[in-house]
Amino acid sequence: MAKPLTQAAALRVADLPKGRTQSFDIAPDADTRAAMAEALGIVALRKLTFRGTLAPLGRRDWRLTADLGATAVQSCVATLAPVTTRIDTSVERRFLSDMPAPSDLEPTPEDGVEMPEDDSEEPLGDIIDLARVLHEALALALPDYPRAEGAGTAEAQAAPPGAAPLQDADLKPFAGLAGLKARMEQGD
Repeated sequence: MAKPLTQAAALRVADLPKGRTQSFDIAPDADTRAAMAEALGIVALRKLTFRGTLAPLGRRDWRLTADLGATAVQSCVATLAPVTTRIDTSVERRFLSDMPAPSDLEPTPEDGVEMPEDDSEEPLGDIIDLARVLHEALALALPDYPRAEGAGTAEAQAAPPGAAPLQDADLKPFAGLAGLKARMEQGD
């Protein structure tokens, strides 16, 4: 078995051992975690690990399988209070030599560039950037709308001067039917 990589983030494909699995273990230091948190627009990353293997897939392709573990602190979308989230997720990528690079695809004004069906497939270049894969996987795993415990839903009301603001019940399509039914039952 090959010697595990620690903290190495960019691997030259030409230097990878042919036909052998390469393990990696990345645990960024506090300064790197702080820079990542800032880039992701979150409060902090208390812990972050990215451990896995890079294994040959056929003659020229590679498969990355890894476990991502992180403790992230984000601001609550309703109260701005800090919300701590534990993330434990699996990551898989296949780096394929016969897949065109995004820069090789020519967009057209009518249809743009077509997205691949399998989002775990990536074109194999000269370098496999583990830091980029880590950053992308973490960004996708973070909650989109973190909420502090007990944070209620936000309500907004607006109305022109002199008019009563609309309530949520007024906007429901069948809200008037309940009132009509009640009036009809009283008439009986």
